[in-house]
Amino acid sequence: MYFAWLEDHKNVHESWDGFFRNMQASSPSGEAAETRPSTLLQGRVMSHSLDMAQKVVEDHLAVHTLIRAYQIRGHHVAQLDPLGILEADLDSFVPSDLITTIDHAVVGFYGLDESDLDRSFQLPSTTFIGGQETTLPLREIIRRLETSYCGHIGVEFMFINNVDQCQWIRQKFESPGIMQFTNAEKRTLLARLIRSTRFEDFLARKWSSEKRFGLEGCEVLIPALKTIIDKSSAAGIDSVIMGMPHRGRLNVLANVIRKELDQIFCQFDPKLEATDEGSGDVKYHLGMYHERINRETDKNITLSLMANPSHLEAVDPVVQGKTKAEQFYKGDTQGKKVMSILMHGDAAFAGQGVVYETFHLSELPSYTTHGTIHVVVNNQIGFTTDPRVARSSPYPTDVARVVNAPIFHVNADDPEAVIYVCRVAAEWRSTFNKDVVIDLVSYRRFGHNEMDEPMFTQPLMYKQIRRQEHVLKKYSDKLIAEGVVTLQEFEEEVAKYDKICEEAYTSSKDEKILHIRHWLDSPWPDFFTAEGEPRSMSCPPTGLDEEVLQHIGQTASSVPLEDFKIHPGVSRILRGRADLVKNRQMDWALGEYMAFGSLLKDGIHIRLSGQDVERGTFSHRHHVLHDQEVDKRICVPMNHLWENQAPYTVCNSSLSEYGVLGFELGFAMASPNALILWEAQFGDFHNTAQCIIDQFISSGQAKWVRNNGIILLLPHGMEGMGPEHSSARPERFLQMSKDDPDHIPEFSGDFEVEQLHDCNWIVVNCSTPANYCHVLRRQTLLPFRKPLIIFTPKSLLRHPDARSSFDDLAKGTKFRRLIPDEGPASQSPDQVKRVIFCTGKVYYELAKERKQQNLERDVAIIRLEQISPFPFDLVGEEADKYANAELVWCQEEHKNMGYYDYVRPRFLTVVANKKHIWYVGRDPAAAPATGNKSTHLNELKRFMDTAFNLSAFQDRDL
Repeated sequence: MYFAWLEDHKNVHESWDGFFRNMQASSPSGEAAETRPSTLLQGRVMSHSLDMAQKVVEDHLAVHTLIRAYQIRGHHVAQLDPLGILEADLDSFVPSDLITTIDHAVVGFYGLDESDLDRSFQLPSTTFIGGQETTLPLREIIRRLETSYCGHIGVEFMFINNVDQCQWIRQKFESPGIMQFTNAEKRTLLARLIRSTRFEDFLARKWSSEKRFGLEGCEVLIPALKTIIDKSSAAGIDSVIMGMPHRGRLNVLANVIRKELDQIFCQFDPKLEATDEGSGDVKYHLGMYHERINRETDKNITLSLMANPSHLEAVDPVVQGKTKAEQFYKGDTQGKKVMSILMHGDAAFAGQGVVYETFHLSELPSYTTHGTIHVVVNNQIGFTTDPRVARSSPYPTDVARVVNAPIFHVNADDPEAVIYVCRVAAEWRSTFNKDVVIDLVSYRRFGHNEMDEPMFTQPLMYKQIRRQEHVLKKYSDKLIAEGVVTLQEFEEEVAKYDKICEEAYTSSKDEKILHIRHWLDSPWPDFFTAEGEPRSMSCPPTGLDEEVLQHIGQTASSVPLEDFKIHPGVSRILRGRADLVKNRQMDWALGEYMAFGSLLKDGIHIRLSGQDVERGTFSHRHHVLHDQEVDKRICVPMNHLWENQAPYTVCNSSLSEYGVLGFELGFAMASPNALILWEAQFGDFHNTAQCIIDQFISSGQAKWVRNNGIILLLPHGMEGMGPEHSSARPERFLQMSKDDPDHIPEFSGDFEVEQLHDCNWIVVNCSTPANYCHVLRRQTLLPFRKPLIIFTPKSLLRHPDARSSFDDLAKGTKFRRLIPDEGPASQSPDQVKRVIFCTGKVYYELAKERKQQNLERDVAIIRLEQISPFPFDLVGEEADKYANAELVWCQEEHKNMGYYDYVRPRFLTVVANKKHIWYVGRDPAAAPATGNKSTHLNELKRFMDTAFNLSAFQDRDL
């Protein structure tokens, strides 16, 4: 920006130099230079010229600094609050270097004075206020800057560290007369505003005592969203995935997505019976999927609004994951066909950490959706909490600055300003494929919801709101005054929409049943029957051909690329794998390889995501090999298995659980023909993603009829690593499992599959690599999708006994929900004195201790591999087989944790309460594990002694 000033300075010197040269040419020759009059004059003039040049440069510098000040801080004085009583930013000050009227004191701040106001100045290349003109009077410069930056739009963008992007934004807001609308565009905007406003009015008239989280005070959201969609459709977008909170949701469903009005209105009927598809959810949580023609572009567009819970902003990463999946399946590598729009409340946008986590996914290679348009419905309040106690940053949108997203603040009572900002945001996204934020500064006309009394806590604000003229009245009066529409045309448009609402209301009376499937946000065409049921109730065996196992094993133990130098430690691992394959054996990593590789062969896309998953936290996986001599050169052997195989995506995530698990959940929603896995670095790290687990994964199908096959891999096991790295908290998942502990299901049909169909999720703790492989393959071969929670091992990853033979994966084999004792005890079950049921790693410790104590004929050890849904049938068979033995449940977790509280009532139901199920394990505790290695080993020895003390329970009361 300094080039223009330097050019001015140079021009001044050149003109004076020419004058001096002319003077010297006319002087008498031979006269001493210092005595020539011209030389004396030159000295005086030169001194004067330098002063003038310096003044010119300083004045230009001052003007350019003034222009830059408006570009940086003009938003602080923009008129953003429709109520005129608050400031949109908490700083709420007028920067001392901005002129909001021709203030001579402030002109003086720049070293200028009143006489300079009518003086013309060269405009720098970093402004577009001149249009075709390169110079403007200072007075006009200030006027144009005020128009661009201090009206109803406040633009925050000068923190962006890309000059081209800054220039692009300057041009969009500074170019003279750029914010122009045709009469047709104004009429469209008015019609959309009528629909938005009258929809809320209709609901208020019909259901005055119902909560509906209406849009009153920000009715402009509907035309805003429609504008974003119109512009994006014109740029080539054919699918838009949206997420939003409660406020205005019904209006968005009706007027943006165009859900049938009678389907919305019937939701208010208290006599509406629910179908037996699940628990359902309240009307302002439901999602929707709709394909229609966009009227502005005559192009097909698919709109999806994701169902979400009351946990504000939890839906953000879910939307991003589903968007990424749709882009992936369409081959849309630049985000030119599929995009996301996220709506937020101001308090939640500032207050919820998942917003920050989601922003930080926005430009990561495996997580980017190539730009999201964020629309903040800024109520200037959070429920009853004032902004000053709700956030520390000046604006609720400041979190977006971390990813260089431009932020457009706009007064929501100026519909044309809003629509212009939305156009620019849509263009920004399609041009730069980066996030952008629209801050609709508005208000809530009726408080947090329609049943609330906001005057309790915000009396002054709500006195002003009651005086506030509706935006539709303001805008219609404006257009009538401009002659764009007549009063009669306006009233006819209102009457037309009111009639549509009345007719829909009448037909809604005919609805007797709430069909939750009508509100599905992610339909899977052709996967279910037309009625939404599984096409069968059986699952084929999950075993594999020998040649498939051998081929995968050989690829897993080699480097498919030539001249690729790997680390010596990785070479040892690959040699170890090759030896296993030669011996027809597999460890945990190889079992996972077999599952993934075989599914890729069948066209199933696999995506494994989480912290350090490429190598594996425990350095066992190594799915991405790194060339030790060429920086960033990598090899993913899994993508070199077969011709025409499905792609394998393995990606280290950001250090986020909440955001990333939500993202993967959204990805899994898009298609049933994929295996989507999220691995926690340690199992207990899922606790910071608990919201996604509780609100979406555990209950998603019951609330929203949404099948989801996401897999959570949670490393679990007491290894003496301390309380933070031991327990994946299996008790939490089991407590949320919905199977009945007091009722044995009927063993009919394919009991295993029917039980899985009826559960809300599957919880397993596999003890063999083969069973791990089987359960992963079963996940995609089932005729429906359920979330799968797998407690994965740590020490068993390399345990010499935790190996499987290729025979365990042979053709015709399948997942074993329970692994019975296959040793001497099983040969003479009548002689067995004790049956120990257990799950996971503790089996190997029990088997070792049993062998040392020579009790292999007296004690049977049975492994529960699938804990929930509980394998009543198989447990019953084992209890009957060892009829004379006492039953023990052994776990390494503390008694108040782990599996005991879940399995105990189910065991008692199996034996009809005729036997006791004794507990062996650690005593109750507050922390999941001790941090002292010696204490850990002493606890282990103590419960091992109890497990094999055959008289331990003789004197105990039942």
